[in-house]
Amino acid sequence: MTKDQDFALIEDCKNGDQQALASLVRRYERPVFNVAYRMLGTADEAADVSQTTFLKAFENLSRYNPEYKFFSWIYRIAVNESINQLNRRKRLGELGDDHVAPGGGPEVSVDADRLSAEVQAALNVLSDDHRAVIVLRHFSEHSYRDIGAMLQIPEKTVKSRLFSARRVMQEQLERKGVTL
Repeated sequence: MTKDQDFALIEDCKNGDQQALASLVRRYERPVFNVAYRMLGTADEAADVSQTTFLKAFENLSRYNPEYKFFSWIYRIAVNESINQLNRRKRLGELGDDHVAPGGGPEVSVDADRLSAEVQAALNVLSDDHRAVIVLRHFSEHSYRDIGAMLQIPEKTVKSRLFSARRVMQEQLERKGVTL
């Protein structure tokens, strides 16, 4: 789907077309959930943030600037909502490594689950800004330019944050005996 197709769907949404709304949700629900999941580390919170993201996006479609890609706009909302959720969690004193539950199953699956849990734990140590650039670059595979647009920061800042975040994650993983 192109920017023009997104724009057409958005215009249809503004006119009350429920099919267009459903099409946009189908197109972006998985990437939005994945960003929220990597930011938060739990599927339940990611699902809640995804739902809130879409509600806010559709309530504010009139504020969307069609000069930019729709995914950049909706990803920015998802990142902001994830950060808001992290802040609520911090206020409640619930942030910690214990949010990542190890998986079960066959030996190979246990190793993969352990690695995934360790990576998520290392992500949880990062600041919100650093976590956002790591998630958008390495888990959602966006370009530096797109990340800059989503987070409303210069590309150089994206690169700098990525460098710092990678270093912190590497240190965290090495402390746990994980090498990539």
